[in-house]
Amino acid sequence: MHDNPVESLRLGNGDDLKIVLVHGRTQSPQDMKVHAERLALDNVTFLFPQATGNTWYPGPFMAPIAENEPALSAAIAHYESVVADLIAEGTPAERIVVGGFSQGACLTSEFLARHPRRYAAAILWTGGLIGPAGTVWPLRPVLSGMPAFITTAENDPFVPPERVRETYDWLRQSGAKPEIEIFEEREHGVLDVEIASVRNMIERVRSVSANERFVQPR
Repeated sequence: MHDNPVESLRLGNGDDLKIVLVHGRTQSPQDMKVHAERLALDNVTFLFPQATGNTWYPGPFMAPIAENEPALSAAIAHYESVVADLIAEGTPAERIVVGGFSQGACLTSEFLARHPRRYAAAILWTGGLIGPAGTVWPLRPVLSGMPAFITTAENDPFVPPERVRETYDWLRQSGAKPEIEIFEEREHGVLDVEIASVRNMIERVRSVSANERFVQPR
């Protein structure tokens, strides 16, 4: 089960967005805090869910789904509880960014497929939809207009570019507005350019939202 408490880190004095960052296999919330600090965003609350044993599900993300159960379903349920709690506390889905790295990005991709809402944006640092080759994921038109940033590398040992391209196509066909970056070669991590791209995406999201708040109905 994944019923551990959710750690949180508040940056800035406001509460413009809630950003959920999910750690990778054998990682911890502290690893995600490092990336949050690298993003250097003001007026944001970051939340860092933690998996029991620091791993969300046991096998590769492209293994048959049954091989990762019941841990996978428990992890998705935990993710949903984190987001549902934010919504219950008064933060609409349109002000929630969901994301993660590696296994956390895979879990986020699958969460978008199973619990789709019009989130503020999605951060998919080296991850993609879960399931074996040939899996078909239903399109989710409710994601229409949602920005997303998804990455991997041609030499990544865990997340092949083919699955990242599939996930990008699924997002685009669902109506989202994904950006994709597949590096020729890099270590399994988050480069400064990936941090900068996400920072820019979030600043664009905040700019659009601020404009919408200042537009008064006639």
